[in-house]
Amino acid sequence: MGEGLLASIESPADLKRLPVKQLPLLAEEIRRFLLETVPKTGGHLASNLGVVELTLALHYVFDSPADRLVLDTGHQGYVHKLLTGRRDAFHTLRQLGGVAGFLRPDESPHDVYGAGHASTSVAAALGMNNADDTGWTVAVIGDGALTGGLALAALNNSCLARRRFLVVLNDNGMSIDPSVGTIARHLSSIKARQPARRLNHLLRGVISRLPGGKTTLRNVYNHLKDFFFYFFLPSSRAVVFEELGYSYFGPFDGHNVVGLVKLLGALKRIEDEPLLLHVITRKGRGYAPAEMRPTRWHGISAGTPVGEEEGTLPRPQEKGRRAVKSYAEIFVDTLIDLARKHPELVAITAAMPSGTGLIKFAELFPDRFYDVGISEDFAVTFACGLAAAGKRPVCAIYSTFLQRAFDQILHDAAIQKLPLVLAIDRAGIVGHDGETHQGIFDLSYLRMIPGLVVMAPRDEEELRRMLVTALMYRDGPVAIRYPRGPAAGVELSADPRPLTIGTWEGLRSGADAMILAVGPMVSEALRAAEQLEGRGISVGVVDARFVKPLDEAMLSRILSRSEYVLTVEENVLSGGFGSAVLEFAARVPREHRASVETIALPDKFVEHGSRAELRIRYGLTSDALVERMALHLGKAARELEVV
Repeated sequence: MGEGLLASIESPADLKRLPVKQLPLLAEEIRRFLLETVPKTGGHLASNLGVVELTLALHYVFDSPADRLVLDTGHQGYVHKLLTGRRDAFHTLRQLGGVAGFLRPDESPHDVYGAGHASTSVAAALGMNNADDTGWTVAVIGDGALTGGLALAALNNSCLARRRFLVVLNDNGMSIDPSVGTIARHLSSIKARQPARRLNHLLRGVISRLPGGKTTLRNVYNHLKDFFFYFFLPSSRAVVFEELGYSYFGPFDGHNVVGLVKLLGALKRIEDEPLLLHVITRKGRGYAPAEMRPTRWHGISAGTPVGEEEGTLPRPQEKGRRAVKSYAEIFVDTLIDLARKHPELVAITAAMPSGTGLIKFAELFPDRFYDVGISEDFAVTFACGLAAAGKRPVCAIYSTFLQRAFDQILHDAAIQKLPLVLAIDRAGIVGHDGETHQGIFDLSYLRMIPGLVVMAPRDEEELRRMLVTALMYRDGPVAIRYPRGPAAGVELSADPRPLTIGTWEGLRSGADAMILAVGPMVSEALRAAEQLEGRGISVGVVDARFVKPLDEAMLSRILSRSEYVLTVEENVLSGGFGSAVLEFAARVPREHRASVETIALPDKFVEHGSRAELRIRYGLTSDALVERMALHLGKAARELEVV
């Protein structure tokens, strides 16, 4: 799209040169641009379609970056990126080395705060405002993010706000799935009693029936509406926000960009008290399939077809390929089978019923399913309460989000030895969402917790066996981490058998070296061993399915009988599985100790890109394993010849 209003905008200063009356046209251009580009790269579509007018109004009225715009989560920041100089590079969105899918301060000075987890914006904005109130600080937060404890704590600290502080509540009734809880019900009740909207319709109807003098009457209508909105509406609703110290305005139509500009301009004159503006938006606005199915269109993969008809349909399965279920689907299918046998089993998620697959469980067992909103810490402690009272809770939470519940896992679950199951989805490299979403720390932050059992399946059959094992285990919490995307495609047994806690499985024997692999790296290790066999190198492979406790008996035998051991995991090296093996090896007498090396992710935050690209970049492929093994074993052979 090289022509039109959007093509003329390289910065917010260019936006401000447009007459206000042209903003609706620009909004439509931006929607067309998003619908043309995002389906090609993949990304968050519905959420960005819903904030076009709001983002335009904020940049039109405020002076970014002198005025700080703090967007919660940042997945709805595409329009912000288009208005701040990144339009021409937008075709690289979420690609390796391209524009990030979330906000990043190192990408633009307009990205004043980068966060990929929800509920952070108000707290961060309060800190910025408290440090410097020479300009405005505006926190934009969704109603879904408002369910998070961090957001509620921030609202509770409105007393820390100084001058020029505004919270914009973008209320579309959604996080990824529909918003849940008391706050969502409270906001719904506010929207259901919109006197400003009723007055709008009433006055519009009266004026349309009066003869002549329409221009003058329209002015009267606008003045009456403004009078009602500013003087009656703030004092007539949302007592909760006002009792927290905010002057409340709303609810207001978040797609009326001209009205938003006028309203925000008026609010800028109120500098000495914290303000909260409640706007109503529609997720997926302007694209019918996304409006009808906002969860389906929240995040889309590259190559998703777009059209009024085809956009509502799933992508066809490629001919000749058997459909392989995802790990999340295998997880929930197994959980449903187990729930039929165990009436005490309950399932919990934190605003991710669709992403974790638990929406299927909820349909079958509505009284045994809990969506607690964007509050992973609450989810875990709530599960602990259920476990203490005799239930068998299974918490399904993405790896990156479970980080937010570390204290609860340690303090509430592990210390009390409560039998709950942590089903950790999206473990390892997840790809295009980048640093904030890579699930590469869980083995490290979980392995250090006493009494916590940590498992990682190599395929879907082992995942099923681990779920059975976890439900049979009564001595404390169990964590099972599994990757994003399709499973391995192995045949499933009719009745998965439990595993013995702390036991590994030898999959291949080897005379020259051993690879100890975790989770999806097992298949890479097996492929590497096959390639090395063709070179005359005999390498064994062990499925180290228990990261905690280690299979110390097997590991002792391996260290005493092998010359060279290589560990491989899709986790950071620091504190992960390789570290555990090295710690154990350090206790083995030197004369019985193999040479141990590790392959893991480096001590850095992993950037955005496809999973395949990132695995190649960081050496987590069979080819990389072959190169490492051949290099070491070749060097060892040469040293032996010299001796």
